[in-house]
Amino acid sequence: MADKESKKKTVVYTEEQEKNIKKATFLSLVPGLGQLYNKQVFKAIVFFAILIIFIIEMVVFGAGALEGLVTLGTVPREDHSLFMLIEGSMQILILLVFILIYAINIYDARRVAKMRALESKSVNYTMKSILLNAYNNGFAYMLTVPAYFVMLFAILFPVLVTIFISFTNYDFYHIPPANLVDWVGFETFASIFSLSTYRDTFFDVFSWTVIWTVSATTLQLVIGILTAVVLNQPFIKGKRIFGVILLLPWAVPAFITIMSFSNMFNDSVGAINSQVIPFINNLPFVDIPSIAWKTNPFWTKIAIIAIQGWLGFPYIYVLVSGILQSIPADWYEASVIDGATSVQKFRYITLPQIFAVAAPIFVTQYTGNFNNFSMIYLFNEGGPGSVGSGAGSTDILISWIYKLTTGQSPQFNIASAVTLIISAVVITISMLIFSRTRAFEMED
Repeated sequence: MADKESKKKTVVYTEEQEKNIKKATFLSLVPGLGQLYNKQVFKAIVFFAILIIFIIEMVVFGAGALEGLVTLGTVPREDHSLFMLIEGSMQILILLVFILIYAINIYDARRVAKMRALESKSVNYTMKSILLNAYNNGFAYMLTVPAYFVMLFAILFPVLVTIFISFTNYDFYHIPPANLVDWVGFETFASIFSLSTYRDTFFDVFSWTVIWTVSATTLQLVIGILTAVVLNQPFIKGKRIFGVILLLPWAVPAFITIMSFSNMFNDSVGAINSQVIPFINNLPFVDIPSIAWKTNPFWTKIAIIAIQGWLGFPYIYVLVSGILQSIPADWYEASVIDGATSVQKFRYITLPQIFAVAAPIFVTQYTGNFNNFSMIYLFNEGGPGSVGSGAGSTDILISWIYKLTTGQSPQFNIASAVTLIISAVVITISMLIFSRTRAFEMED
């Protein structure tokens, strides 16, 4: 408590010390000068070298890239608007990095000036002492900084390019270098909700995406939890054998499984219509006709939801099996003494423990299926039928984006805008659910 009060104690500098601190801060507006004023020559050289490198980069590449980002070209066939947009996006990230280093330079000069005012001997002046201090106090940052740079250019760069494209007219009529791409503001987003062709398609595809996500994910969660709970019962014999069998859908590559199911559900020659249904029809009072699995949108949706449930439940089964092993047996014994039924034990002991640990994983299952391109496209290429604007009757948003960018009349701006809408939906829902779970709460 006393330490906290002493830390909060305000340090009063003399007028001369205040003057020196302000002078060091002011000089640091030119990177390196503040450090030089503080007699840290090595730091001054480093910050000044970064400034020189940035100036050279701006002269050689940066200024032109930023100008190209603004204009996106002025002469067709000579200026490539897409390349200019990409180079400009790259330059913005470089600029942000320099601004961060510039802010660190000012903060460092002011902080060291304050240290010198209080105790000059506590400041590191030589290159050796500065490097040694950085190693002792900033080793963790030295290890993580490269990762942040990789994240900056591997994650933020494509996101930034996607955002910029959504604000242009980059479509079939504006393919560079034959034609220039122009900035159009929010016109692309407005088109999605105002033009009937895009609006109807977007809401049809979006509504099916939600139905698909909820139905397929819930199905695989229910099957996974139920199988884990049943196989965890003490009276079940041969648990290892059942466990291996239940893991088979997970062991086979999903690509092969989906293609196999696509052939099995073929309307005319698939095993379901030619063998399974006729076999079932041998039962008394059963007469099931052949089902149009791949030509009727309703039955196609039923098929892909069922297949995803079959493909996705093994992971949930493994996860929940591990959680069940960690629940103390005493809790169930105490509940039996209190007269709890099997349903009550599952509802008040098993299920809360499963969700307390696995809720974030369950959320990722929903977000994963929201963007499950493989299942939709490999089974029937988003067909049958045509909802419009290139989307089939079973296309979800992510597969529609694929068709928008690879069709004969690509609409890159619409695809980028839809991508941003998907990201906003997924991030918002994920954050809301994560905030309502206790899975990320850390105890001191």
